Amino acid sequence: MVGVGGGIPNLSEGIDIRLGDIVISKPEKTWGGVIQYDKGKAETGGIFVVKGQLNQPPQVLLKALARLRAEHDRRDSKVPIYLDEAIGRNPKMRKTGYIFPTEPDCLYCSQCNQDIEDPDGDCPGTHQGREQRRDNNPVIHYGTIASGNRLVKDATERDRLRDEFDARCVEMEAAGLMNEFPCLVIRGVCDYADQYKNDSWQAYASMTRQRAWMLLA
Repeated sequence: MVGVGGGIPNLSEGIDIRLGDIVISKPEKTWGGVIQYDKGKAETGGIFVVKGQLNQPPQVLLKALARLRAEHDRRDSKVPIYLDEAIGRNPKMRKTGYIFPTEPDCLYCSQCNQDIEDPDGDCPGTHQGREQRRDNNPVIHYGTIASGNRLVKDATERDRLRDEFDARCVEMEAAGLMNEFPCLVIRGVCDYADQYKNDSWQAYASMTRQRAWMLLA
Protein backbone atom coordinates (compact mmCIF):
# COMPACT_ATOMS: atom_id res chain seq x y z
CA MET A 1 0.00 0.00 0.00
CA VAL A 2 1.58 3.23 -1.13
CA GLY A 3 0.99 6.84 -0.10
CA VAL A 4 2.62 9.78 1.67
CA GLY A 5 3.27 10.41 5.35
CA GLY A 6 5.14 12.46 7.92
CA GLY A 7 8.78 11.54 8.46
CA ILE A 8 10.13 10.99 11.98
CA PRO A 9 13.90 11.58 12.06
CA ASN A 10 15.99 10.35 14.97
CA LEU A 11 19.30 12.15 14.48
CA SER A 12 20.77 10.98 17.79
CA GLU A 13 20.47 7.41 16.46
CA GLY A 14 21.73 8.29 12.98
CA ILE A 15 18.29 7.98 11.36
CA ASP A 16 18.39 10.97 9.03
CA ILE A 17 14.97 10.88 7.37
CA ARG A 18 14.40 13.79 4.99
CA LEU A 19 11.66 15.12 2.76
CA GLY A 20 11.31 13.01 -0.37
CA ASP A 21 12.76 9.91 1.32
CA ILE A 22 10.84 6.63 1.45
CA VAL A 23 9.78 4.60 4.50
CA ILE A 24 8.84 0.92 4.11
CA SER A 25 7.14 -0.90 6.97
CA LYS A 26 9.23 -3.66 8.52
CA PRO A 27 8.34 -5.83 11.53
CA GLU A 28 10.28 -4.76 14.62
CA LYS A 29 10.17 -6.29 18.11
CA THR A 30 6.51 -7.11 18.80
CA TRP A 31 5.12 -4.87 16.06
CA GLY A 32 4.24 -6.19 12.62
CA GLY A 33 5.57 -3.17 10.77
CA VAL A 34 2.56 -0.91 11.48
CA ILE A 35 1.25 0.12 14.90
CA GLN A 36 -2.11 1.74 15.60
CA TYR A 37 -0.80 4.16 18.19
CA ASP A 38 -4.19 5.63 19.17
CA LYS A 39 -6.01 2.36 19.90
CA GLY A 40 -5.98 1.49 23.60
CA LYS A 41 -7.02 3.00 26.89
CA ALA A 42 -5.95 5.71 29.29
CA GLU A 43 -4.72 4.39 32.63
CA THR A 44 -3.86 5.97 35.98
CA GLY A 45 -1.46 8.89 35.73
CA GLY A 46 -2.54 9.87 32.24
CA ILE A 47 -0.63 7.00 30.64
CA PHE A 48 -2.10 5.74 27.36
CA VAL A 49 -1.54 2.02 26.79
CA VAL A 50 -1.78 0.70 23.24
CA LYS A 51 -3.92 -2.43 22.95
CA GLY A 52 -4.01 -5.02 20.20
CA GLN A 53 -1.61 -5.82 17.41
CA LEU A 54 -1.97 -5.59 13.64
CA ASN A 55 -1.14 -8.48 11.34
CA GLN A 56 2.26 -8.88 9.79
CA PRO A 57 2.63 -8.80 6.00
CA PRO A 58 2.51 -12.15 4.18
CA GLN A 59 5.73 -14.16 4.12
CA VAL A 60 6.12 -13.69 0.38
CA LEU A 61 6.34 -9.92 0.89
CA LEU A 62 8.69 -10.24 3.86
CA LYS A 63 11.02 -12.39 1.74
CA ALA A 64 10.90 -9.80 -1.04
CA LEU A 65 11.66 -7.08 1.51
CA ALA A 66 14.65 -9.04 2.85
CA ARG A 67 16.01 -9.45 -0.68
CA LEU A 68 15.57 -5.74 -1.35
CA ARG A 69 17.41 -4.74 1.83
CA ALA A 70 20.24 -7.16 1.04
CA GLU A 71 20.54 -5.70 -2.44
CA HIS A 72 20.70 -2.15 -1.10
CA ASP A 73 23.50 -3.18 1.26
CA ARG A 74 25.56 -3.87 -1.87
CA ARG A 75 24.48 -1.22 -4.36
CA ASP A 76 22.49 1.98 -4.69
CA SER A 77 18.71 1.95 -5.09
CA LYS A 78 17.24 2.09 -8.60
CA VAL A 79 14.62 4.62 -7.51
CA PRO A 80 16.51 7.60 -9.06
CA ILE A 81 16.65 5.72 -12.37
CA TYR A 82 12.91 5.07 -12.26
CA LEU A 83 12.28 8.74 -11.43
CA ASP A 84 14.31 9.92 -14.43
CA GLU A 85 12.52 7.44 -16.70
CA ALA A 86 9.10 8.66 -15.53
CA ILE A 87 9.99 12.31 -16.12
CA GLY A 88 11.50 11.43 -19.50
CA ARG A 89 8.24 9.81 -20.61
CA ASN A 90 6.13 12.64 -19.17
CA PRO A 91 8.08 15.94 -19.49
CA LYS A 92 5.10 18.00 -18.31
CA MET A 93 5.65 16.58 -14.83
CA ARG A 94 8.63 18.92 -14.49
CA LYS A 95 6.20 21.84 -14.43
CA THR A 96 3.66 20.27 -12.09
CA GLY A 97 5.84 19.64 -9.03
CA TYR A 98 6.99 16.06 -9.57
CA ILE A 99 10.71 16.84 -9.61
CA PHE A 100 12.91 17.56 -6.59
CA PRO A 101 11.42 20.76 -5.08
CA THR A 102 13.17 24.09 -4.74
CA GLU A 103 11.37 24.61 -1.41
CA PRO A 104 13.92 24.24 1.44
CA ASP A 105 13.91 21.06 3.51
CA CYS A 106 13.74 22.50 7.03
CA LEU A 107 13.51 20.37 10.17
CA TYR A 108 12.48 22.34 13.24
CA CYS A 109 13.39 21.47 16.82
CA SER A 110 10.38 20.34 18.85
CA GLN A 111 11.70 22.24 21.88
CA CYS A 112 12.21 25.70 20.42
CA ASN A 113 10.70 25.60 16.90
CA GLN A 114 13.97 26.74 15.34
CA ASP A 115 15.47 25.24 12.19
CA ILE A 116 18.11 22.81 13.49
CA GLU A 117 20.51 23.98 10.78
CA ASP A 118 20.20 27.68 11.63
CA PRO A 119 23.74 28.82 12.55
CA ASP A 120 22.30 31.71 14.55
CA GLY A 121 19.88 29.59 16.56
CA ASP A 122 20.07 29.53 20.36
CA CYS A 123 18.04 26.41 21.10
CA PRO A 124 18.19 25.34 24.76
CA GLY A 125 17.91 21.70 23.72
CA THR A 126 20.59 19.33 22.46
CA HIS A 127 19.46 18.93 18.87
CA GLN A 128 22.00 18.10 16.19
CA GLY A 129 22.50 19.42 12.68
CA ARG A 130 22.37 17.23 9.59
CA GLU A 131 25.28 16.25 7.41
CA GLN A 132 25.11 17.34 3.80
CA ARG A 133 24.14 14.54 1.43
CA ARG A 134 26.18 13.84 -1.68
CA ASP A 135 23.07 14.14 -3.91
CA ASN A 136 19.30 14.61 -3.81
CA ASN A 137 18.45 10.97 -4.39
CA PRO A 138 15.77 9.64 -2.01
CA VAL A 139 16.96 7.28 0.72
CA ILE A 140 14.92 4.21 1.70
CA HIS A 141 14.33 3.62 5.42
CA TYR A 142 12.85 0.48 6.98
CA GLY A 143 11.00 0.19 10.29
CA THR A 144 7.77 0.82 12.16
CA ILE A 145 5.10 3.08 10.70
CA ALA A 146 2.73 4.68 13.22
CA SER A 147 -0.86 4.87 12.01
CA GLY A 148 -3.83 6.62 13.61
CA ASN A 149 -7.15 8.30 12.96
CA ARG A 150 -5.99 11.88 13.34
CA LEU A 151 -3.59 14.13 11.50
CA VAL A 152 -0.38 14.79 13.44
CA LYS A 153 0.83 18.41 13.17
CA ASP A 154 2.77 18.56 16.42
CA ALA A 155 6.53 17.93 16.66
CA THR A 156 6.21 16.94 20.32
CA GLU A 157 3.68 14.22 19.45
CA ARG A 158 5.85 13.13 16.53
CA ASP A 159 8.85 12.76 18.81
CA ARG A 160 6.76 10.79 21.31
CA LEU A 161 5.97 8.26 18.57
CA ARG A 162 9.68 8.10 17.81
CA ASP A 163 10.67 7.50 21.44
CA GLU A 164 7.84 5.12 22.37
CA PHE A 165 7.61 2.99 19.23
CA ASP A 166 10.84 3.76 17.35
CA ALA A 167 8.56 4.88 14.51
CA ARG A 168 10.01 6.16 11.26
CA CYS A 169 6.82 7.65 9.82
CA VAL A 170 3.26 8.58 10.81
CA GLU A 171 0.17 8.34 8.60
CA MET A 172 -3.62 7.79 8.74
CA GLU A 173 -4.58 4.84 6.53
CA ALA A 174 -2.63 1.66 7.15
CA ALA A 175 -4.05 0.65 10.55
CA GLY A 176 -7.55 0.34 9.13
CA LEU A 177 -6.43 -2.09 6.44
CA MET A 178 -3.69 -4.29 7.86
CA ASN A 179 -5.95 -6.94 9.41
CA GLU A 180 -8.21 -7.11 6.34
CA PHE A 181 -5.53 -6.69 3.69
CA PRO A 182 -2.09 -7.71 5.04
CA CYS A 183 0.51 -5.80 3.08
CA LEU A 184 3.71 -3.80 3.16
CA VAL A 185 3.22 -0.07 3.60
CA ILE A 186 5.34 2.33 1.53
CA ARG A 187 5.27 6.04 2.34
CA GLY A 188 6.93 8.98 0.63
CA VAL A 189 7.93 11.59 3.21
CA CYS A 190 6.16 14.86 2.39
CA ASP A 191 6.52 16.64 5.76
CA TYR A 192 7.78 16.20 9.33
CA ALA A 193 4.34 15.93 11.00
CA ASP A 194 4.71 19.36 12.62
CA GLN A 195 3.04 22.75 12.42
CA TYR A 196 5.02 23.58 9.27
CA LYS A 197 3.19 21.01 7.13
CA ASN A 198 2.55 22.22 3.58
CA ASP A 199 2.01 20.75 0.12
CA SER A 200 5.35 21.75 -1.41
CA TRP A 201 6.85 18.25 -1.23
CA GLN A 202 3.68 16.20 -1.70
CA ALA A 203 3.88 15.61 -5.45
CA TYR A 204 7.56 14.65 -5.34
CA ALA A 205 7.01 12.36 -2.34
CA SER A 206 4.15 10.65 -4.17
CA MET A 207 6.55 10.01 -7.07
CA THR A 208 9.30 8.54 -4.91
CA ARG A 209 6.98 6.14 -3.06
CA GLN A 210 5.49 4.94 -6.36
CA ARG A 211 8.96 4.24 -7.78
CA ALA A 212 9.87 2.39 -4.57
CA TRP A 213 6.88 0.11 -5.10
CA MET A 214 8.43 -0.89 -8.45
CA LEU A 215 11.42 -2.32 -6.57
CA LEU A 216 9.12 -4.93 -5.00
CA ALA A 217 6.89 -5.56 -8.01
